[in-house]
Amino acid sequence: MLREHSTELKPGLYGRLPSLVSDAWRLRLRQCVSLAAALLVCTSAEMALAQARKPVKAPANNAPAPAAKEAASGPSMCGEEDALPSSRGRDANTYETSSVDPRSQLIDLVNLAKQRSQAQGAATLLAQAARDEWEESRAARLPQVSLGASLLSVGNKPSNQELVKGTQGHASLQVTAPLYTSGRIEQLANWRGQLAEAARYGMQNAEQQIALQTVALALDRSRYQLQIQVYGQYVRRMSCLIESLETIVKADKGRSSELVQASKTRQQIELSVDQARSALRQVETRLRRFVGDTLPPPVSYSSLLMTVPSVEEMQNDAAQAAEVQQLAAQARAQASYAESVLAGNRPQVNLALNLDSNTGLSKSNAWGAGLSVNIPIFTPGADHSVSAARKRAEAARLQKEDAIEMRRYRVLDVHESATSSFDRARSVVEILRNSDRLRAATLQQWQLLGRRSLFDVIGAESDYYGLRIMHLNALCDGQQAVAILWSMGRGVMTPIQ
Repeated sequence: MLREHSTELKPGLYGRLPSLVSDAWRLRLRQCVSLAAALLVCTSAEMALAQARKPVKAPANNAPAPAAKEAASGPSMCGEEDALPSSRGRDANTYETSSVDPRSQLIDLVNLAKQRSQAQGAATLLAQAARDEWEESRAARLPQVSLGASLLSVGNKPSNQELVKGTQGHASLQVTAPLYTSGRIEQLANWRGQLAEAARYGMQNAEQQIALQTVALALDRSRYQLQIQVYGQYVRRMSCLIESLETIVKADKGRSSELVQASKTRQQIELSVDQARSALRQVETRLRRFVGDTLPPPVSYSSLLMTVPSVEEMQNDAAQAAEVQQLAAQARAQASYAESVLAGNRPQVNLALNLDSNTGLSKSNAWGAGLSVNIPIFTPGADHSVSAARKRAEAARLQKEDAIEMRRYRVLDVHESATSSFDRARSVVEILRNSDRLRAATLQQWQLLGRRSLFDVIGAESDYYGLRIMHLNALCDGQQAVAILWSMGRGVMTPIQ
């Protein structure tokens, strides 16, 4: 076969080589010529792209010029449009997709989610109802006044007397007031007050959970949008390689298998793009449940939640979290209820005033005023009711302590996760720089010198873009962990606002 190629190319370059050059070197030179031709095609495409990107003066009728139309239609598949991320985070030119301030957009999303949340509305109503019950318990110490009236048609027939009938009217006025209740009313009011406080903290906890879910979904949305961009750059990179291989295969049919391999790799990348788009649609569906069907334009949140707070600060905040304060208020409420049950078995003194007036068939007026004293002497089961109330109070206190301890260990776990994610992102940046240099050298050696195979080129590209996805995921995982850290304390919106 080498002899046939030598015979066919004898009038050309190979025919003028000295006879001392072996057939193997002739084949190597022939490959270099083919690769040089492919490189010339790619270089011409890049020069054409640079020429198309130059500003073109529009005609007098404001019609767009043809070159401007081509530039606006989209970048060339051979253009090198990716960039290494900075050591701090993502490269702005690579990732930013909107000029909207990410901080204000995230705040608007959280506020909109709170306004639309039915769970938040229910928690607010429960807090208002608990406060109304507290006001009712406080009013129990005030005097109570009741007025009664009746109008009847009556008849009376004494023995051996005529029937007497007519209309009888009756009116009564009753006034009662507690004078001494052994602290029962006060403890009941405290019980209701602490329940109202617990409901208020429950409302705050519901707000923080809604904010955390909204922020987490917004970060996931940004993650998948950026993944689609990186995968898209990977597809364009492989398309450029396929263009080169198509030119090479025209000159050397024996290398068609390399073109098949590159095409298969691009199909695999396109499958990854479809998977990322599917995940993005799922996240956007969940986000619409909180903020409505209209989503804001995509934006990168690379400047938010990038600082990991200290463990001591987060543990102190965790002990003062809304959920912990809710459990503490419930424990205090159960303690007050136990005291009210105990006070109910002690003497009670009330003031009573009655006024009665009858008119019609018979007329009379009566009044009475005095004190009523109730002293429980023997109440079966009273001790058990007091014991049950105290045990519930102790159980609520233990639940609060358990919640504090669980949050402290949870803070340690999430803090380690956040620190590890950001450390991994910084390490990946350094590896990315070497990977970028490696893929450039591998491509050059394959194109010009023929010292690398296509599998080396594809492997270098796969390693580079895989590291970029790893870097992106590490940053997003770190931001998610920081959001969870703040949500266990003062709330995820504290560092954002």
